[in-house]
Amino acid sequence: MLKTNKVGITGMGIVSSIGSDLSSFCDSLKNGKSGIRQTTNAREPKVSVDIAAEIQNFAFSKSLGRFTNIPDEKQQHARKLGQRAPFVIQTSIISALEAWQNAGLFDKEALPERTGLIVAGQNSTQNYQYDLIPKFRENPEYLSPRYALEFLETNQVGVLSELFGIQGEGFVVGGASATGNVGVIKGYRQVLSGFADVCMVVGTLADLSPMDIQGFINIGAMGGKKYGDQPAKACRPFDTQHEGFIYGQASACVIFESETSAAKRGVPFLAEVRGGAMNLDSNSSANPNVTGEAKAMQSALDQAGLSAADVDYINTHGSSSSLGDITEAEAISQVLGKREAWLNATKGLTGHCLYSAGMVEVIATVLQMQEGFLHPNLNLEDPVRKDLKFCGAEATDHQINVAISNSFGFGGINTSVVLERAKN
Repeated sequence: MLKTNKVGITGMGIVSSIGSDLSSFCDSLKNGKSGIRQTTNAREPKVSVDIAAEIQNFAFSKSLGRFTNIPDEKQQHARKLGQRAPFVIQTSIISALEAWQNAGLFDKEALPERTGLIVAGQNSTQNYQYDLIPKFRENPEYLSPRYALEFLETNQVGVLSELFGIQGEGFVVGGASATGNVGVIKGYRQVLSGFADVCMVVGTLADLSPMDIQGFINIGAMGGKKYGDQPAKACRPFDTQHEGFIYGQASACVIFESETSAAKRGVPFLAEVRGGAMNLDSNSSANPNVTGEAKAMQSALDQAGLSAADVDYINTHGSSSSLGDITEAEAISQVLGKREAWLNATKGLTGHCLYSAGMVEVIATVLQMQEGFLHPNLNLEDPVRKDLKFCGAEATDHQINVAISNSFGFGGINTSVVLERAKN
């Protein structure tokens, strides 16, 4: 791969169960606030797990109204594109607006033809389609003319490129639970290779239908039964009482930019992306693989020109699944060797946000770097490994210099990203 110059993050945005913007999300990380609670939607048929980290009380118009420092025509355009759009599109618009504003791109523009767009998401409209089925059966002609566009993931590409005037490369990527990190790596590489100066990557919200949820329950991937009456205790990454992931909702957006472009626009890096690696286990099942996970971390470090001795923090995949946590802990141990690095799991607060999880966790990592803290590991009472340096029940002051962020997905998809504190 041809390396042009440094690539960094210049903008971020998020809508999640623990914060509707970067500020509130960061506060929740510091305070160890969990977004997991009893579900609010009375869906039929009722599934056997009814806890999740859902986004509460989201209103598109109200969320849009908080952007007071963007051009009026841009806000009106966003309203037109989003007011009747599916929930997943609305949340993508809001997280992308925050990231674009955070990167100063409304004031100091980048060339449209040198700006790329990657949507990290797959099957994000499942619940939207599920809710339409009863009315469709009654009267097929009821279906909206826009449905043919809206059930496709490329609708996100169309809406966001129109809103922000993006004219460079644009496409959709998927990787099961690793989808967010796949988007991060592809966005980083698009800028690194010189195909773009700026690349927006949006991790889409996973709006699961009852059928999707029951499917995860049936294969033993989803927890929530053991602590069904105590939702905040249900997600237990790396604890011996873990029983499976807890579904979470979030839309996340990250802006990647070359050092040359950022300097020209006069904006700082929030963090530098040093490397990102992906590999496969040659496995169609849901079981993880120590070798593949360790190889992803080591490959990302090799790309960065760094070693385990440089790493002082890992944002783990930490899904709260029995086999997944044990496998990742072993992979981390193999990569770190005698090096002690702090470990935490953002999913303990946000639940597993599926397609956007990797991007949510990259944002969490950058915020911890900027603010000099490590968020707590909720519900980690009896760690599966006593020889690893897990964060405790309270936030800890710590300056992160080099971090790894892991995401692993069904089908043997392993990803790892290396971030370094910005030296602006």
